[in-house]
Amino acid sequence: MNGVGSNTDAIVISVGGWFDGISPAPPEGLRIRLAALLEPFAHLPAQQVPEACLDAGEKLLEALLASGSTSRATALDLLAVDALITYAFQAAADDPALIDVRAARALARIAALPGSLGA
Repeated sequence: MNGVGSNTDAIVISVGGWFDGISPAPPEGLRIRLAALLEPFAHLPAQQVPEACLDAGEKLLEALLASGSTSRATALDLLAVDALITYAFQAAADDPALIDVRAARALARIAALPGSLGA
């Protein structure tokens, strides 16, 4: 595999390794938050980066929607959701044949969140 998404040309074997090699690196506060959110997926093979990022982003977005919080205190988490979804598609671009399927599946998952919360 050639780096999965935004990494250098080094061979990356895990989601954690992929995240460690993101270039340019996110700002430090966001990097720390993203690392924590991706930690449960860090051991997975690098080929699972798109799904890991989507899963982590979806879980966080669901928690934010459930809390109903729109205060400045959630700004970092909102940025993290955005970054995770962006990274998911950046990594998925390594396999263009699946991008349409992944995009449709991601859109359906994210769109279903408010409905699953009774909104």
